[in-house]
Amino acid sequence: MNRKSYGIKNPWDNTLDPNLLETTTLSDPQVTNIPGIKGSELLAFTYNYTSKDFAAVEADANKALFYALEFSDGSKFTWQGQHVSGLPGKGVDEVIDAVVNCVPSTAIEFTAAP
Repeated sequence: MNRKSYGIKNPWDNTLDPNLLETTTLSDPQVTNIPGIKGSELLAFTYNYTSKDFAAVEADANKALFYALEFSDGSKFTWQGQHVSGLPGKGVDEVIDAVVNCVPSTAIEFTAAP
């Protein structure tokens, strides 16, 4: 497996809430719901820009790839998808960030630390 770390500063906000399926009937005193399919949002990651890393990320853009976000305790999230990258605007005297926006094409799986 090809593995590359780009020193991610901010992983995505992992709160993929499910759609709400309304189950309200005329006898209910308020709206009732059950959870539906989990939403799938754009997964945005920020890292410190270097031209070498940005070129490598750009070279793999829009390709079907395997992704893993691993933590220091050994737990991780894995999925398949595609990504695009960019450079958000910055001001004077700021570190240049780069952004990877990943679109998952499979469910995001969590693996607990060993």
